[in-house]
Amino acid sequence: MNWRVPLADLDYSEEEEQAVLDVLRGRWLTMGSMTRSFEERFAEVHGARFAFGLSNATTALHLACLALGIGPGDEVIVPSLSFVATSNAVLYTGASVRFAEALGPHDLTIDPAEIQRLANPNTRAVIVMHYGGYPCHMEEITGLAQQLGLAVIEDAAHAPGARLHGRSLGTWGDIGCFSFFSNKNLSTGEGGMLLTGREDLAQKVQALRSHGMTSLTWDRHQGHAYSYDVVELGYNYRTDEIHSALGLTQLGKLAANNARRMELSLDYWKRLKDTPLVFPFQERAQEEGVLPAGHLFPVLLPEGVERQAFMDHMRAAGVQTSIHYPPIHQFSYYRERYPQVSLPLTEALARREVTLPLYPTMRPEDLDAVVDGCTQFFKLGHA
Repeated sequence: MNWRVPLADLDYSEEEEQAVLDVLRGRWLTMGSMTRSFEERFAEVHGARFAFGLSNATTALHLACLALGIGPGDEVIVPSLSFVATSNAVLYTGASVRFAEALGPHDLTIDPAEIQRLANPNTRAVIVMHYGGYPCHMEEITGLAQQLGLAVIEDAAHAPGARLHGRSLGTWGDIGCFSFFSNKNLSTGEGGMLLTGREDLAQKVQALRSHGMTSLTWDRHQGHAYSYDVVELGYNYRTDEIHSALGLTQLGKLAANNARRMELSLDYWKRLKDTPLVFPFQERAQEEGVLPAGHLFPVLLPEGVERQAFMDHMRAAGVQTSIHYPPIHQFSYYRERYPQVSLPLTEALARREVTLPLYPTMRPEDLDAVVDGCTQFFKLGHA
């Protein structure tokens, strides 16, 4: 469909085109110097010691679990209100998940109290997801994790460049995982990054991402090695030079584009304040020390309003909307695997959630169309 206002759009220009051409003309396409530059710059921007470019964020989450030694018999606490990769990555290791509730209508991130409630002797870690680019309550979460002896993995897929009290999201826990999918704040089509400050975890990730090999093709091409050993049962989770070139270019635009996303979010909150919509994270965004990435603009419909009717109304106006997210524990696979799981608050919030368009290249007339669509829906008596 040719949307008048799409849910997301890219800030791509001649810079990205030139970056790709430079790689093609350099005639080295697999992981090499461009990837190393992207990793170094991404680590610098986020204040991280180690960074690893990967094929996507799912592989980052999987490697995070493997590097921490999570496996069969272990449990990991995860939010259900997240993309399914958050929990899938745990199951890939043979471990199990415990699903946690969200905080509530004004904050859709994991409830820290759930960590205390769900932890048991088999619990090894908690994965938090910075929903929409808004920070989880990391001071409380890391304090609880230390008290309970748990590792913390940050699913920061929505949150490149976001900060909490001056510290980048993705660096509060043991490992941070980022996504560069097409709709993300920093987009390369596919791609991901893993950050850690721990040398022991970095060494594990270094080996695991490339077949457990002690040297790479690029090292041999540069004459730094002639052979290799295999020291781990590793994976092919590498990125490549084209994705890294795009990522490096996009990284240069990240701060300005995140700021623009938050400007648009403020406009939304101001112009929709007289509607019955509820705005998760409006209060969180204004807290001292919170610098969100503004990846998504989620709203909650009033209780009793049919979500499909709202989305159909917006579609008729040419405005694309979406749902973030159907709770993971309610998907067929997970219902069969964990039939006893019930999260009443998460389920109630998810039924009301709709995501409105948000991207840094939105024009004033695009925002007008979304706001007009929302206000007209409620003028028709749907509240």
